Amino acid sequence: MGVQTQTESQAHTETHVERDVNAPTNTVVAVDVCGEHELHQQVDVQPKHNAELKKELHTDVNDVLKLQQNSDSAWTEYSAAPTQERAEEQNSEHNVNNTEENIPVEESHQTEESPEDKPPEQSDGDKGNDLSISDIVDLQETGFTVRIQPPGTESFELQVSGQLLVAELHQVLMEHEVTCHRTCFSLQLGGTALDSLTELRSIQGIQDGALIKVVEDSYSVRDARLHLRHVRDLLRSLDPADAFNGVNCSSLSYLTFYTRGNKAPEKESVDFRPPEYILPGCKDRLLTPLQPVRDDWKPLQCLRVLTMSSWNPPPGNRKMHGDLMYLNALTMEDKELNITSSTRGFYLNQSTAFNFNPKPAVPTILCHSLVELLNQVSPAFRKTFSALQKKRVQQHPYERIATPFQVFTWIAHQGDHSLDCVRAEETHTSRMGQDEHTAGQSRDWNEELQGCRELPRISLQERLHRERSVFKTNSDFVEAATRGAVAVIDGNVMPLNPGEAPHMQMFIWNNLFFSLGFDISDHYGPIGGNSAAHAAATCDLRGAQAHSSVDTEGLHTLGTAVVDYRGIRVIAQTIVPGLLEKNQEESVVYGSNDYGKTVFTHPRFLELLDKTSKPLRIQRHHVLDHSDSPVELCSGIETKGILGNDGRPYILDLLRTFPPDLNFQNPVTEERREVPEVCQSFGYPRQHRHSLASLRPELIEAFVQHRSYSSSLVLFHVAGTNFMSRWCPRSSSNWKKSREKSREPEELLTFLTWVRDQPEEKEVIKPIDKPAEIGSLHKDTRLRNKQCEDVTVKACEAVGSVSDSCFDICFNPDVCSPGVRFPSECVAEVQRQRLLLWDAAAFLLSSQIPALKDCLNHAAVPMDGATLTSALHQRGVNVRYLGTLLSELEKMEERGRLSHILSVSEIIIRSAKHIFRTFLQDVEPAAFSAAVSHFLNCLLSSSSCCPDSGSDELLSRRRSRRRRSHGSRVALLTDSVWARLTRSELWGRIRAEAGDYYHYAVDRCVESIDDVIEKHGLQRISLLREIAIKTGIQVQMREYAFESRHRPVFGEEDVVNMFPVVRHLKPTATDATRLVMQAQVAIQQGLLKDGYELISQALTLFSSVCGVLHEDVCMCLRLLGRISYIMGEYADALSHQEKAVMSSERLQGIDHPQTIQDYTHLALYCFASGRPSTSLQLLYRARYLTLLVIGEDHPQVAQLDSMLGLVLHGLMEYELSLKFLQNALTLTSKYHSATSLKHAHSHHLLAAVYESKGEFRLALQHEKEAYSIYKSQVGEDHDSTRESSEYLKSLTQQAVILQKAINHIYSNTPSACIPPPKFPTPSLPTILQQLNLTCGIILIPLSAKEIADLRIELQEKHSMCSSTSAENKQYSNRVLKVRIC
Repeated sequence: MGVQTQTESQAHTETHVERDVNAPTNTVVAVDVCGEHELHQQVDVQPKHNAELKKELHTDVNDVLKLQQNSDSAWTEYSAAPTQERAEEQNSEHNVNNTEENIPVEESHQTEESPEDKPPEQSDGDKGNDLSISDIVDLQETGFTVRIQPPGTESFELQVSGQLLVAELHQVLMEHEVTCHRTCFSLQLGGTALDSLTELRSIQGIQDGALIKVVEDSYSVRDARLHLRHVRDLLRSLDPADAFNGVNCSSLSYLTFYTRGNKAPEKESVDFRPPEYILPGCKDRLLTPLQPVRDDWKPLQCLRVLTMSSWNPPPGNRKMHGDLMYLNALTMEDKELNITSSTRGFYLNQSTAFNFNPKPAVPTILCHSLVELLNQVSPAFRKTFSALQKKRVQQHPYERIATPFQVFTWIAHQGDHSLDCVRAEETHTSRMGQDEHTAGQSRDWNEELQGCRELPRISLQERLHRERSVFKTNSDFVEAATRGAVAVIDGNVMPLNPGEAPHMQMFIWNNLFFSLGFDISDHYGPIGGNSAAHAAATCDLRGAQAHSSVDTEGLHTLGTAVVDYRGIRVIAQTIVPGLLEKNQEESVVYGSNDYGKTVFTHPRFLELLDKTSKPLRIQRHHVLDHSDSPVELCSGIETKGILGNDGRPYILDLLRTFPPDLNFQNPVTEERREVPEVCQSFGYPRQHRHSLASLRPELIEAFVQHRSYSSSLVLFHVAGTNFMSRWCPRSSSNWKKSREKSREPEELLTFLTWVRDQPEEKEVIKPIDKPAEIGSLHKDTRLRNKQCEDVTVKACEAVGSVSDSCFDICFNPDVCSPGVRFPSECVAEVQRQRLLLWDAAAFLLSSQIPALKDCLNHAAVPMDGATLTSALHQRGVNVRYLGTLLSELEKMEERGRLSHILSVSEIIIRSAKHIFRTFLQDVEPAAFSAAVSHFLNCLLSSSSCCPDSGSDELLSRRRSRRRRSHGSRVALLTDSVWARLTRSELWGRIRAEAGDYYHYAVDRCVESIDDVIEKHGLQRISLLREIAIKTGIQVQMREYAFESRHRPVFGEEDVVNMFPVVRHLKPTATDATRLVMQAQVAIQQGLLKDGYELISQALTLFSSVCGVLHEDVCMCLRLLGRISYIMGEYADALSHQEKAVMSSERLQGIDHPQTIQDYTHLALYCFASGRPSTSLQLLYRARYLTLLVIGEDHPQVAQLDSMLGLVLHGLMEYELSLKFLQNALTLTSKYHSATSLKHAHSHHLLAAVYESKGEFRLALQHEKEAYSIYKSQVGEDHDSTRESSEYLKSLTQQAVILQKAINHIYSNTPSACIPPPKFPTPSLPTILQQLNLTCGIILIPLSAKEIADLRIELQEKHSMCSSTSAENKQYSNRVLKVRIC
């Protein structure tokens, strides 16, 4: 339930009341959940309309509960792949964390709508068909226990879930401590082998306590290779080298370093002082603490060498004896072992390095597992492997699971390169385009993807199986596409057209088609050439994502991934069957391949695309073909329809899925009279490099919602004042005022629909007097349908609706496409579409960019480029508007409070990225490290010295002198173009790029990037992080002396690697998404327990489809932790949040802003759970990461310092507490103003610490400031003001007592005993209450009458069935708001 908070930073949060009607009077707890600004991007293009969504909410909750797993076995799901957070999470955060005062009506709908706003539980009379928790509580399934009997050892118990597949149980046993060294085995129950694709619950005879035997199977070559790889992974399971190198889906996590590293009891004497680089005011930004190394966590080496033998493959006669391959091993005792892998297992042979003797050594030791063999022949291996296993099982499962997509780190330790036979063999098979697990076979990626999409989707089980298959296959496809793209750029793949120029070459590798992001044969010449070709890849990917989200049955899109690697963009796609066997012109049966010269249509594609056109808001339209005949299309003209040889209809080239952005054109051909004044005032339209600039789907939805409101105004404007005065009792002046308020966009639409539904000769019934009421009507009034229909037609025409009976706004994507011609009868409609596009472009400038000023109220607090981009995208603003945004912010009077907006640094880094892309294209492969380090020096170094960027390690000094004297026929690296780049030249190019692309003019007085850094307070280390993440650079972990003016910062050895930057499709679980949307509604209404249950079910479904290491799963864990904390379940909150933190680290990066937020909330939950010292370490970690990412001058640091000050206060570290609280006071004054309630709270926290120290004068001084702010802002009668006044009286009394005691001591005169002053010791409950307040959580007592009133108003709200979802959300915010006054 909504509640007015006590601090300004909490003004954008929403309070929830625990749903407990039996609570005694004045004990109901209202909790204001702090707004966590989730850092995710929009995925779904079109929110479902309420009716459609309600129709689709057919999820069988009984089936959902059957899928419930316990957390111990959930992590074994390996079919995961990470994806962007769904827009539903944005909705959840948006709805929970914002009150209606700060969100204009037209802005509150730009993320996806919630489903029908009926709560999961309703009154008896109002129960509908919505998902109800009460129907499924008794059906929840629990796991059961089975006994596992491995060969040659004792059995052990294992907790499993009934819906676990036998194959998944196989994976669990491969990770279990007892059976981890086994890979080639089958499972038997009662002597019957179990089918790997069977669920445990469907096995006959399975029950609690059932004995499942592990039976050793014979090896094949493939099994032996997999076994060798698994043993290699076990031996390196504690080594972070794979995470640093970005291989094997390994990534970093350091949470347990802080939660488990401190073994001392919480109450023992501990040094709580942080390192100097964390303290306020320290300017050092060290990098080595980013990846800490625990002293007792050293790598354990079990073998010196394990590699493939040179005697491979076995000769024919040995194959007849079962030999599969030969291995060489060197033990820690320096004993050389020659091992034979046979169908029966592993044994030592008598071969040497120069003598082949494959017969078994004496004594003969045959073991089914390689680990068992090494245990027997090497005591050092047995001892070390046992220690490794103990440490391995101590790891949290979330630390051990492989991420579905590879996560790269921008900085890493440069470790020693070791021998690795598995790595060497995988590299060889990778270059050959083979899957190392399928013995040379290639996967048919297109058939796999399309086959998964064609799976049945009727029941919940079918949908889960289908989505799991799609997700897993897409994950494998992206991994293969990434490896293929790297192989293409590295020159390991032969092109299909080797005679063409390198930038025009195409490739096929592993049944995938690769092309480069350059304009081939001037195909993109009319719309921008190479710039258009580069942008077309991401536009096409967004279009494919949009159609995949709509998921029209029978319509197929290609698997697509876009990979940027070493300055070149590679587009990887699955291959349409038969497309490469004929010309593309012959294959296209729908759309155009030559910009409208020839246009085709096809009834099958029209039928399929018509289903996607409505949710994507694409207008069905006609264009002229080469014979001037009209052709009907349901998409952009560039969208091509192809019938593959497999009979499936495929759509390609979806770059025109979204309507064009007329503010950016190439060239600018628009007549000025068509351009709205708003756009002209901002200097638009502007020249852009290509014609593919389009509007974001978030903006389209916001614009449509805005037009829905505008249509209501147009309706009554068309009807006229007489109509209003006749039918509504409001006067014209009142109506004008209501129009100016612009508060309730859907209410007038509700009235129109209600009026049209009235019978022609029937008396009009007066509506109920509710907030959605637009006026009472006279009982004797009659309204004709004809008159209302005429008004509706005019209103629809005025707002640009494609229908004349309802408000349905769609866009023609071909309005601005070059070469497209329209029939003469469509000219007027095309002109209306152009005006509609201009209205959308003007709406972006007039409404969405100014809406970003909510950063003043800290509803959005970007910390780096990714979070700034997310904030822009949530408003529907493209990144190309950064210059406009920055110019607008600079005009504001309060621009000092917006200094944390990173527009300047983001423009600089993005401009540098554009230059770096072309810079790398001219670099020869032998000079990559030198070229990249040279570019970084020119960008970030303060030194004016010319670095030796062109040093060539292949040239000795003697040969270099000889070449200088006699002339050299070999071109030196210093002769390259890239080596001649200077700092001043690079800065000039950055300024030019910022002006050309982002239309932002850097001050002329700024002559170098040093001046920008000094003027805007930027950090070079933060700029390094941003440019490295955006371009795929990995630098060495060491401390960089950026301020040195005598030597360059970076050397060649500092550039460790370059990684691909990958974009791909993001499938997810639709049923889980719907459950999350239901949970949003429940949480909005304060039904926390019901919301908790719904999110738990969504967590189960997400885990089943995507695996546990997935951003949607992480979102659910985060919400479960938050709700558990609200309900007082601190242990559950801690458990959920720990998993969320590890997931954020593994999926998004150890220094991602979302990870920092998760660390902060975990610290709060730790403190509430009685672990203050752990909480302190987590807050130190969060502050260090924040300093590294953005620096100390940021609102997030103010919150962290307030929390640190409170925790240190609770631990009685007063001096440290004061340092952090004083810094928090300074930042709060800057970013919240000196008269804000947040600033008053900071003064109060300082007063409490000074009181504990006995410095009552300073305590009084700060509390007086707090009292003054409270009195001026909320009045004398407010609770905060009264509490501050009482506290002032208490401080005054204690100050008087202290002064009397001091006077008595110095007087040396006998007198009555004066009681000593009391220095209050802070209590942990009091500190926790203040921490809650700092984080936006506040407890408010409510009486039983207030609860009853809220219940009644809630029921009345849901009786308004005709209201739209947007209206319901706004009204609920108003009805459920409880003001503290």
